[in-house]
Amino acid sequence: MMLFFAKFLRRLIHLNNWLVVLCAVLFIVFSALVAYEMEPDTFETRFNGFWWVMTTVTTVGYGDFYPHTVAGKCLGIVVYMFGIGIISITISKVVDALFMYQRRREEGKLKYSGEGHFVLIDWTQHADNAMKEILQTDSQAEIVLIDMMERSPVRHERVHYIQGNPQHVETLEMANTGQAKAVFIFADDVTMYQNTVRDPSYVDGRTLLVAATVERNYSHVYTVVEVRDKRNLPNFEHIRVDEFIFGSETISQLAVRAAFNPGSSRIISQLLTRTPDGEDLYEIPKQSEWVTFEEAFHALLRQGATLIAEGDRLDINKRLKETIPPDARLFVICDYETYVRIEQSIVSGA
Repeated sequence: MMLFFAKFLRRLIHLNNWLVVLCAVLFIVFSALVAYEMEPDTFETRFNGFWWVMTTVTTVGYGDFYPHTVAGKCLGIVVYMFGIGIISITISKVVDALFMYQRRREEGKLKYSGEGHFVLIDWTQHADNAMKEILQTDSQAEIVLIDMMERSPVRHERVHYIQGNPQHVETLEMANTGQAKAVFIFADDVTMYQNTVRDPSYVDGRTLLVAATVERNYSHVYTVVEVRDKRNLPNFEHIRVDEFIFGSETISQLAVRAAFNPGSSRIISQLLTRTPDGEDLYEIPKQSEWVTFEEAFHALLRQGATLIAEGDRLDINKRLKETIPPDARLFVICDYETYVRIEQSIVSGA
C-alpha cells in the first residue's frame, strides 16, 4: 500500500500544474459526496461533508464532524493518506508557479497586454529620470521598459520589463507598443558600445535603427527620441519622429543660463518636474467662450493660472488680439489645486 502511495505521489509531482489542481479538486469533491452518502445523519448536509474533508486534508481537524461507521473511517484513512499528499503537492505547485511567474517577469519574458502605457527603450540615466517623472506625474500610468539586461533594473508594480532587442518587431510586440500612449527612445551608449569608443554618431545610428522600426510599424504612436549629436538630426528626416530631445545640449544651456541669470535653472527645473506644492506646467483645453488669446489670458489669470504658450509658441503676449485656433494646445503655469479647479470648471461648463 505504501509503495503504491509513493508511486502515486511521484507521478503526481511530475504532472502538469493544472492537472494536479484538477485532481485535487476532484478528489475533495468526490470524497465529500461519498462521506455524506455514507453517513447522511452524521454530516447532515453535503457542505458539512466538504467541510470535514477540507479540515482533514489541511490537518486542521476541528472534530466538529467525523465519521462513525467503519466504512466512513476507512474513507477517512484514504483521505488522510492521499488527500494530505495531494494538497501538499498542489500547494507546492502553486508556490512554484508564482515563483516562476515572478522570475519570468523580472527576466522580461512575459508579454505586456495593457493599453495606454508608456514604452521606454534602453535603460539609461535619462530613462531612469523619465520613469520617475512619469510615475510621479500620473498615479495610474503603466510603464514598459525594453532593454537587453538579464533582469529588470527596477522593481515597481507599475513597471513591466521586456528583455530583447528593440530593433526587432517581436520585442516591440511583447511590449504591446501598438497600444502605447507614447514611446521614448533613449540614446544608449553603454549596453551596445561598452567595448568601443562612444562616438555620438554610432550611438545615434543605433537610435535611428530603433526609431525606424518603431515608426515603420507603429506610426500612430507618439514618439520621442533622444539624439546625442544635433548634427545627426537630418538623418532622421525620412522617419516621422514626433519630437526630439537633446540631453547634453539642454544641460549645457541650463548651466550657461544659471551663470548669466542666477536662479533661472531652478525655475526651469521646477517647471520640468512635478512637485506636490509649487507651480508646474499644465495643458488645459480651450473653452468655447474664449475667442482671443487675451480673453483666455485674463480668464485664466483670474483663476490663478498664467497662460504662457500655445503649442510650442511662447509669444502669447504678442498674439493677444489673435483668434485662438480650434485645435490650440494651451499651456499654463499654476499649482496643482488650481489646475484641478480649472479642469472641473471646464467639465461642469460643458
